[in-house]
Amino acid sequence: MLLFSIFGNPVSHSISPRLHNSVLSAFNLNGCYIRKAIIEPEKLISSFKAMQLQGANVTVPHKEVAYAQCDEVRGIAQKIGAVNTLVKEGDKIIGYNTDAQGFYEAIKSFGAISSALILGAGGTAKAIATILQEHHIEATILNRSSSRLDFFEQKGFTCKTWDTFTCKPFDLIINTTSAGLKDEELPCEKALLEQIFQNAKYAFDVIYNQQTPFLTMAQRFNIPTKDGKEMLLYQAVLAFNLFFKNQYDFKKIENVMNEAFKI
Repeated sequence: MLLFSIFGNPVSHSISPRLHNSVLSAFNLNGCYIRKAIIEPEKLISSFKAMQLQGANVTVPHKEVAYAQCDEVRGIAQKIGAVNTLVKEGDKIIGYNTDAQGFYEAIKSFGAISSALILGAGGTAKAIATILQEHHIEATILNRSSSRLDFFEQKGFTCKTWDTFTCKPFDLIINTTSAGLKDEELPCEKALLEQIFQNAKYAFDVIYNQQTPFLTMAQRFNIPTKDGKEMLLYQAVLAFNLFFKNQYDFKKIENVMNEAFKI
């Protein structure tokens, strides 16, 4: 039997097993996808090998750790410095990032976007900023402090803290922080976010299946919104295909996983 897993801490809430197992079943593949909490980050790859996995997904807070521990990193993950998909290839563990393309697939239905404001500066922000840059969309990073902005500054992004930010129009506002996941917090000060939304066209929150305060405020400004459901879906579709050397039809995987979301 082929075995796959989601690595992170925590992972008990993850619906990745539901998504991937639905496709394994639909395609009559002898495999299973499970959850594994990684408490000691330094043991991530050794856990992968000990479990005799064929592939794994990596979620917070281990994406940058996974990048550092892979035998090889391919594709856009090299630019991002974060890995969310691991694939066994012979004796090597290869790292990829499907978050970036997953996000881009999710925003396509919004319409034309030329500028974006990213709230937060973690691994997900790195993936989103990098894919926006590749598609020639101007991205500005806004974080509470400057402590995590070095990566973005080195890549040529405009970077601001709450204290140095001056509001201007942006087509798309993206929350990559955990604000609103387990509380009623906003990703930045309320007055500042209200200013930002006054001239915004679209709003996106990477948190999925939850009406966050960020999305609620955006809707008060009559801004079309999306949560992270489609991003999660598309990154999972891309990851599944990497597990199987891209031999399956993207749309067929998407359709099966989409049904699994509704369970």
